[in-house]
Amino acid sequence: MGDFAIDTAVDGEGGRYTARLSRDWEIWGPNGGYVAAIALRAAGAATPLRRPASFAAHYLSVAEFDQVELAVTTLRATKRAVSLRVAMTQRERPVLDAVVWVVDDDLQGLVHDDARMPAVPGPQELRSIEELVPPAERTARYRFWDNLETRPITFVPWAQRQSGPPAWREWYRLRPRATFDDPFADAARSLLLIDTMAWPAACQPHLPASAYIAPSLDVTAQFHRAAPHSEWLLCDAVAPVAQHGLVGGQSRVWSADGQLLASGGGQMLCRPAPAA
Repeated sequence: MGDFAIDTAVDGEGGRYTARLSRDWEIWGPNGGYVAAIALRAAGAATPLRRPASFAAHYLSVAEFDQVELAVTTLRATKRAVSLRVAMTQRERPVLDAVVWVVDDDLQGLVHDDARMPAVPGPQELRSIEELVPPAERTARYRFWDNLETRPITFVPWAQRQSGPPAWREWYRLRPRATFDDPFADAARSLLLIDTMAWPAACQPHLPASAYIAPSLDVTAQFHRAAPHSEWLLCDAVAPVAQHGLVGGQSRVWSADGQLLASGGGQMLCRPAPAA
């Protein structure tokens, strides 16, 4: 089990940083949302502004579980906002390229909130996957999932699953630590879910098994507000269209008290699933 704050931390200064990819975040290699989270934290290390506003990245190659280098350059800076480019490489091979907007955390402007969280039971009313699935029935899974306590809104035993709409809605809590005072680590929780949960949504019409995997080509996120108080996050993901080898997904992330924290999505590229 990995610690999200430790495993996404960067070292360095002056726009040049390093990080080490942990195997605890493995899905088909380093999980894309995890890699993106490190880039977001590198952006946070490069500016005194403390409110991440948006993130957009292209995944350029699959990294190894080893050290990566991050170069952060300023594209534009004012007193209220800064645009940063984050280039992640590993032994000079491009891994990810991102642009990040960060703003002052005391801005004044229009105020409204018409976002409505789906009507679902709260996490305290639901049982975890570990409670729902006896140990003898749990299939092998990637280590990534050990880092999340998962509480499904609805649950069907694996052997009884049937195809359905391309949607995925569950509560998640990071473990062993669930919340973080650092605003970039806090936002990175949402980024992790936005990148990851579109694929489970895309798989639902193709149960009981898909002949493909679909690594992310890119990911975008808009961070609406921080929620360092909320241990639990609801991820509401959909993947409405899969066509010609591409799958598009969108996700929204909510706090336990019903606030929309972040929204975003990405495009995935289908590949034949590896032989079992």
